[in-house]
Amino acid sequence: MSVKHSLLALLYEKPRHGYELKTEFEELVQGMWPLNAGQVYTTLDRLERDLLVESPGHDKKDRKLYTITQVGKEELWDWLEKPVGRSLFKDEFYFKFLCASHVSFENKLSMIRNQKETMLKDILHLTQLRKQMTLSDNKTMKMLIEGALLHLEADIKWLDMIVESN
Repeated sequence: MSVKHSLLALLYEKPRHGYELKTEFEELVQGMWPLNAGQVYTTLDRLERDLLVESPGHDKKDRKLYTITQVGKEELWDWLEKPVGRSLFKDEFYFKFLCASHVSFENKLSMIRNQKETMLKDILHLTQLRKQMTLSDNKTMKMLIEGALLHLEADIKWLDMIVESN
């Protein structure tokens, strides 16, 4: 996930100060990815250094405001248009399974069962969140949740396939 680009997207709407960016980010992602305030300010410093944002001054409470520059808008559009590369073999569980096989780990089935239980809990959580998004009419987040549920379903099928082959 790109904090840099999410801040540019939030600044695209209107000038904001750092704490406002933090809270708007967390609202955007429905609290699913808490953002450290230090990370916001460090990212803003880099964005300003790279001329992607600038400060028009301070608000009435003396908080530094940031706006997106034309270069920042171009960076945002470029990022939005580029496809996302996926490195499935860098998934932590895939690597864990590979290592377990390499060392002849005797509890692989238990490891798989524990992973599946975690995924089922994630499915329950996401299903509840999907209901909330339906009630709040947040169609974008609902579609992201649908995608996550499909990924989890595929991963569970893969885990079942591994168990069947042993």
